[in-house]
Amino acid sequence: MKALALFILLFVSVPIVSAQPVVVIVRHAEKAANGGNDPDLSSAGRARAEALARILKDSGITAIFTTEFKRTQETAAPTATSAHVTPTVLAAKDTTALVGKLHQLSGNALVVGRDDTIPNIIKALGIDRPINIPDEDYSELLIVTLGDKPQLFRLHYPL
Repeated sequence: MKALALFILLFVSVPIVSAQPVVVIVRHAEKAANGGNDPDLSSAGRARAEALARILKDSGITAIFTTEFKRTQETAAPTATSAHVTPTVLAAKDTTALVGKLHQLSGNALVVGRDDTIPNIIKALGIDRPINIPDEDYSELLIVTLGDKPQLFRLHYPL
């Protein structure tokens, strides 16, 4: 876990020097089995959200974007607290608005989305490689450097 955090810190620090914002994109953490269409996070999901905050604590996050769903907001909450950032809530399907805001960044951002919206976000950021997130996978950590030639770095983060 410490090695992963160090690697991410080094990866994120390099673009700060070159003034290229970095966007960290994750799927919401594990959701509770009950709660209908808008469930809270499960205990495993809360643990994953805390792990994400620990991983990103020194990454220079200056903006956080979530959807209107509780599980995305709850996933972002620990990182928002540690980074002292108020998340911006956007409609899950409004990729255009999100990408517009990401291209206006002067710092690094966290985006918490859903398995069905993340592939569109990645594509809209200029990454041609298709992304498929299986239903049972909550560990994806997608890092995109913005700029003339966006780059994608794909990791998995453990609980």
